[in-house]
Amino acid sequence: QVHVVESGGGLVQPGGSLRLSCTASGSIFSTFAMGWYRQAPGKQRELVATISHSGRTNYADAVKDRFTISRDNAKNMAYLQMNNLKPEDTAVYYCNARRLLVDNWGQGTHVTVSS
Repeated sequence: QVHVVESGGGLVQPGGSLRLSCTASGSIFSTFAMGWYRQAPGKQRELVATISHSGRTNYADAVKDRFTISRDNAKNMAYLQMNNLKPEDTAVYYCNARRLLVDNWGQGTHVTVSS
């Protein structure tokens, strides 16, 4: 069974930065495609960024040039570096570990951008 855990959320002022971390256990981490998704109050969950097992990345237009997804297979970790945060980035951020078309989700971590 795959276990996904996120960390690193919190309260930050507009223009600030946060780094989210995610670990996935229960299978060989390097075989997972990793992704970050978010869900704001009253909205559907949406894609933020993904990184393939080979390191290819993909970003939502709303976060391009501000967010960076990365992974460290030696540490079984994925990261989301978020810079120049805006109030509209406020959401619960979920880590996803996908392998063989099976999605494994974490519990989510709250990010609030407010002055």
